[in-house]
Amino acid sequence: CTGKVTLLLKNLLVLTVATKQTEGFQRFRRSAQFFNYKVQVLGLDEEWKGGDDKKPAGGGQKVRLLKSALKQYVDKEDLIILFIESYDVLFASGPTELLKKFKQAKSKVVFSAENYIYPDRKLEAKYPQVRDGKRFLGSGGFIGYASNLKKLVEEWKGQDDDSDQLFYTNVFLDPEKRVGCVIGLSGCLLMRHELTQGVDAKKLSCPIMCNMVNCLLQLQLNYLGNYIPQIWTFETGCTVCDEGLRSLTGFKDEALPMILIGIFIEQPTPFLSQFFLRLRNLRYPKQRIQLFIHNHEQHHLMQVDSFVKEHGKEYLAVKVIGPDDEVENAEARNLGMDLCRKDPGCDYYFSLDAEIVLKNTETLRILIEQNKLVIAPLVSRHEKLWSNFWGALSPDGYYARSEDYVDIVQRRRVGLWNVPYISSVYLVKAKVLRSELDQGDLFHSGKLDTDMAFCHNVRNQGVFMYLTNRHQFGHILSLENYQTTHLHNDLWQIFSNPEDWREKYIHENYTAALKGKLVEMPCPDVYWFPIFTDIACDELVEEMEHYGQWSTGDNTDSRIQGGYENVPTIDIHMNQIGFEREWYKFLLDYIAPITEKLYPGYYTKTQFELAFVVRYKPDEQPSLVPHHDASTFTINIALNRVGTDYEGGGCRFLRYNCSIRAPRKGWTLMHPGRLTHYHEGLPTTKGTRYIAVSFLDP
Repeated sequence: CTGKVTLLLKNLLVLTVATKQTEGFQRFRRSAQFFNYKVQVLGLDEEWKGGDDKKPAGGGQKVRLLKSALKQYVDKEDLIILFIESYDVLFASGPTELLKKFKQAKSKVVFSAENYIYPDRKLEAKYPQVRDGKRFLGSGGFIGYASNLKKLVEEWKGQDDDSDQLFYTNVFLDPEKRVGCVIGLSGCLLMRHELTQGVDAKKLSCPIMCNMVNCLLQLQLNYLGNYIPQIWTFETGCTVCDEGLRSLTGFKDEALPMILIGIFIEQPTPFLSQFFLRLRNLRYPKQRIQLFIHNHEQHHLMQVDSFVKEHGKEYLAVKVIGPDDEVENAEARNLGMDLCRKDPGCDYYFSLDAEIVLKNTETLRILIEQNKLVIAPLVSRHEKLWSNFWGALSPDGYYARSEDYVDIVQRRRVGLWNVPYISSVYLVKAKVLRSELDQGDLFHSGKLDTDMAFCHNVRNQGVFMYLTNRHQFGHILSLENYQTTHLHNDLWQIFSNPEDWREKYIHENYTAALKGKLVEMPCPDVYWFPIFTDIACDELVEEMEHYGQWSTGDNTDSRIQGGYENVPTIDIHMNQIGFEREWYKFLLDYIAPITEKLYPGYYTKTQFELAFVVRYKPDEQPSLVPHHDASTFTINIALNRVGTDYEGGGCRFLRYNCSIRAPRKGWTLMHPGRLTHYHEGLPTTKGTRYIAVSFLDP
């Protein structure tokens, strides 16, 4: 048998139909070259009339082309022809294995088989029953002798947009024709990436072609040295398939590709100021960047205007569409791409949604160097599986969990992945916008959402979308609980976006303080360490002044929660501005850990009855008389800077005759409350002093 197969290798020809040289076709051709298949392409550069997504049952043009091509092989009785799709197919082994399995099938023509009958379900009862494998004929791949294939298609008289699969099905279901052509069904040597695993069926189970329609993939195999873990994954960590990979290192700024960055603010979004800061910090020359900003939210108008006013001139060009322009999401995204498409100088279009926290300053360079038409960097929600890609599609075109989705998101598998859906952040080569994706509207398709419509249209044009997780890029903000009723709404994001909250509001040296490296003890058992950034201090003060309902300095105020102030102050309590829950979370996450290190053996849950911001003014309440705090321990966080915002102030601990006269902005004093640390507030002589006070474990 082995000798016969060896002789047949010279008589094996692969025929495929490809009217366009899509990325799928190029991948098919690479795999054929790797395994040394001889391939003849039919219909190249011919207009495709075999149907589209509106009439998916078409494909008759392929039968016509095959029928015409077979005429030249009429006298080659020993010639074996594999007729196979090319846009969504790759070879997984060589001709020797293919011919060996074909000979074992003992049929003159062998079709791939599927689990689902298509396109006419009424024909199901006519199919022979099978004990193992799949039952129904698929037209995506079949192999047979040239003479038998010629006999198979000789009755074809259909139109180009008629169904090729229905034609072959009717031949197979006709007992006389099936016997005349000696047709069988079989299973798994070739792979189609739109499909999924399974062993196809004949009366004898002989794996030749693997059709993977509407299944969940559990298949693992090697292709060109790369691991293929799921239905849209064909290129991973090695770069053997990266054609023309090039580095931008060493390029002069003026020689770098010009990029148009489309920025989309489609809903109220936290930490937008930090978004613009990260945009400015991208390591790419700003004079090679144009900006297109679509801001749909009146709420963010001031932040966008401030960024453009302060930094717009640093960029090559800036175009802003605001909420008053009443341009909707899909239309705005089309406009952004069209700006790049129509600009001869535009080399890349980078789409970036405002909820993307892009921390890797090298992102643009990394994506360009991958040399793909469409590529996205992996981003996901912090410690969640929600990401900007799908590994698979359900039969109706929506999300389906692929076998390796979790491993990719968590970066247990690292590589370059061909995926069916990306969103929120991706890079597109301008040349593909001017060719395969030159239609003006990529963001509408039936009733699909904007992001799904884009991916649907890209897939339909045969353009691959890639995802890379070779580097850490950033994450996605959670927008669900974002409030817009406060002056500084980001303060309330400690639960929804804790990592971003910490980055914005917690002092950069807090971690060092937690290790005991920046903790001072200016008085006995009084500890001093950094906790808040300047932004945190400023926003908390501004939030209180914006609220404006400062207490009158007595204990009759109903706003005091459960306890009372031993010495009343001019203050606003955290519960008055709806910040009590968030403040407790801050205390629990950032104060409790350092407390337990500084006071060994004491464990706190940071319970409090009193938490407030105090205001001291020379003409209002300049100081505070000696008193004990109603607490086990107290924190006092200085919210502004002595010498700049006010003069005087500070705290004196009477028992130790120890004073702290120059509180540092963003630093907290932490000291015991009852009994030992009797203290007073020293007079503020000029300006206004603010401190945040919490009486903990009362």
